[in-house]
Amino acid sequence: MGRLSGKIALVTGGARGLGEAACRAMAAEGAHVAVTDIREAEGKAVAADINKNGEKSIFIQQDVTDEKRWPEVMSQVVTEFGGLDIVVNNAGIAELGTIEDTNLEAWRRTTSINLDGVFLGTQAAVRIMKNNGGGSIINLSSIEGIVGNPMVVAYNASKGGVRLLTKSAAIYCAQAGYAIRINSLHPGFVPTPMVTEAFKDAPPELAESALASTPMQRFGTAEEIANCIVFLASEESSYMTGSELVVDGGFTAH
Repeated sequence: MGRLSGKIALVTGGARGLGEAACRAMAAEGAHVAVTDIREAEGKAVAADINKNGEKSIFIQQDVTDEKRWPEVMSQVVTEFGGLDIVVNNAGIAELGTIEDTNLEAWRRTTSINLDGVFLGTQAAVRIMKNNGGGSIINLSSIEGIVGNPMVVAYNASKGGVRLLTKSAAIYCAQAGYAIRINSLHPGFVPTPMVTEAFKDAPPELAESALASTPMQRFGTAEEIANCIVFLASEESSYMTGSELVVDGGFTAH
């Protein structure tokens, strides 16, 4: 029996990167997984591959900024699998930009996906889970939600928002007696497609500086982050809520 045997999970941004790794890791531990993403072909491929391994997965196309879509997605998961125990709000984007050169359009694009999407996903999950025996909500923040980086002002703001949104929602649910745990996960530098695309036009010194500032002297892997998602989704973290789990090779220990 896996650590998530019989659990039902939804992962946003599940078609690639950290989301894909989370889908695969939770399925391997016995969870039924709904992969959601705007990327239909890639998302369907992930779900099909999970099913090929004898586990259960479906793909649902979703734009996490679409408020009206959230109840539809939740309803589809509950209808397909019979409930909802785990929600991983992972969908996000990253764009380079300082306080001086980031325009309002880029700011709103980043915060709408990274913060509004997490707000909507957390809210929708709470509304389902409170009448369904509780559950675990895992919100993907970043080390950039803890420390400042002059090159990603909108990303910093959005991920910092996720950090405190998580704490507020966690306290609310605990005080309401909902048996819903909500925690944030703060990865360090992991060369996912999102990170690679964001930094493709950046000078190489940026990556070199990030590596030099990481005491373990290497970048993380998507699988290492996914292992922590499994932990937060499982009963092994049953006394954690409103916590921030940092997985960054020591970057923020300075």
